[in-house]
Amino acid sequence: MEQLEAKLKKLEKRNYRSYTSIKGEYDFTDFTLYIDNVQSDPYAPPTRIRAKRAWSLTHLQWLQETSLDYQRAARDFLARHFSELLEKDATLSIALSGQTVLDHTSVIFDDEGIELRYNINLPAEGREILAKKAINILTFHMPKYVRRTLLARELPIEELKEHCKVIVDQVALRRQLSEHGLVAFVANGSILPRIAGNNDRPMKDAIAFQSPESLEVELMTPNRGPIKGMGIPKGITLIVGGGFHGKSTLLNALERSIYDHIPGDGREYIVTEESTTKIQAEDGRCVHNLNLSNYINHLPMGKDTTCFSTQDASGSTSQAAWLQESLEAQAKALLIDEDTSATNFMIRDERMQALVNNGAEPITPLVDRIGQLRDEMGVSTILVMGGSGDYLDVADTVIQMHDYQAVDVTSKAKEVVASHPTTRVREGSDNLLPTETRQLNRSSLQAILQEGKFRIQAKNKDSLRFGREYIDITAISQLQSSAQVHAIGWMWFQLSQTPGWESNPVEFIAQQLHDNWYEMMPKHGDLAKPRVIEVMATLNRMRVAEFK
Repeated sequence: MEQLEAKLKKLEKRNYRSYTSIKGEYDFTDFTLYIDNVQSDPYAPPTRIRAKRAWSLTHLQWLQETSLDYQRAARDFLARHFSELLEKDATLSIALSGQTVLDHTSVIFDDEGIELRYNINLPAEGREILAKKAINILTFHMPKYVRRTLLARELPIEELKEHCKVIVDQVALRRQLSEHGLVAFVANGSILPRIAGNNDRPMKDAIAFQSPESLEVELMTPNRGPIKGMGIPKGITLIVGGGFHGKSTLLNALERSIYDHIPGDGREYIVTEESTTKIQAEDGRCVHNLNLSNYINHLPMGKDTTCFSTQDASGSTSQAAWLQESLEAQAKALLIDEDTSATNFMIRDERMQALVNNGAEPITPLVDRIGQLRDEMGVSTILVMGGSGDYLDVADTVIQMHDYQAVDVTSKAKEVVASHPTTRVREGSDNLLPTETRQLNRSSLQAILQEGKFRIQAKNKDSLRFGREYIDITAISQLQSSAQVHAIGWMWFQLSQTPGWESNPVEFIAQQLHDNWYEMMPKHGDLAKPRVIEVMATLNRMRVAEFK
């Protein structure tokens, strides 16, 4: 610490770039400070810092004996606690993941100890260094924050334990879904509505969820014991109801519950099968050598759809592509909202069939394939539908949302089907072709690295910069944090550098995402583990990627 202080004293009023001289490792007696990447300009991304304390000095060694999920939750708690200590210090920050608990690199446990990874905006006046202020932050305030986070007696231990128990219970619930034939579970008492579209916290005075008796199941948790709630069975589930009654709110809760939530979020005991993916129409996106023939055939001019590519997909083509890409990435359940779907991909009613015959229509709508996805591929679908009753013919379960409460109307839906039979003709009667695994040309990623200054940069959750390429990922709504986007970029970097995986990129990415996935990453605190599905979904949107 004295060495760092001495270095900083020499930098008073010097050019900001001189800060780079403090890069290195410093002994603070009870923890070690690492200054890894130093910003060269006050307006550049902040300086990256790590502080590591030996287990014996934290008195938190008991955490080493807990499960990996318990440790993930404990790391999340420590990051949030550290962030609370920094609230009055705008120069220091640590990456968090909102209401979800991700496998994040802001706090790392290893054999030696606990490591905090965080950032500092080194102080300046214009572009002149304010060394005295930097010394005050780095050698007085910051050590206090580190010690109050990495010392058991300074922590609210019971609160930490409760935080971890809630996460472990969610993991236990999610693991029980398959054995109970479920794709999702919504506990009684859950709070589904959020404050606003840009605020993911629970709405105050919201109506608590209560399962209809016919769909109520009881699952066990290791800490809270038995929990009752609505089980959504595997197969085809329709969520219906009038506008503003909570259909999309329920679907949004399900799409977010592939991840765990913090205590007090209201969705702590809502869990969804972890490979579930939400798909929608996405006009203008690219598609790379994808077999769309299950849904799109005999295009004008004889264009082949078994190996289809475009840089400007229509709504129906983009949604068909997303479905096929999700199956390629091993998705076992799909979430679809009618409001964000392409109408002609979802349904072609009897009147339109009478006007435009099958031979002139290249699209086989999802309503005629959704049963085959269930029966031939074992893929479940949860679909918000308010405009077409034709899906009632294939639905296994029908849930009506009324005043934010769920009502099981499956029996009533069957009566409606019987009393109002459709004259619509089913299209696409042939079996589904199996999903093919495409190969990725590694040289297409290497070419990007060789052109100009290499950079990986996440802009919120909406965009990823990889070298000179900017990838729009706004539509991938299940990404929870820019830290996941950042990690995806670094995984691509690993793909570009590692030979031998090209024939099956999905399998290689899955191998990368093992328990200690961050060991292959740079020592950044703003990385969070994504799913294989999101890594591939982002890669599929890179316009210069080459699949074959």
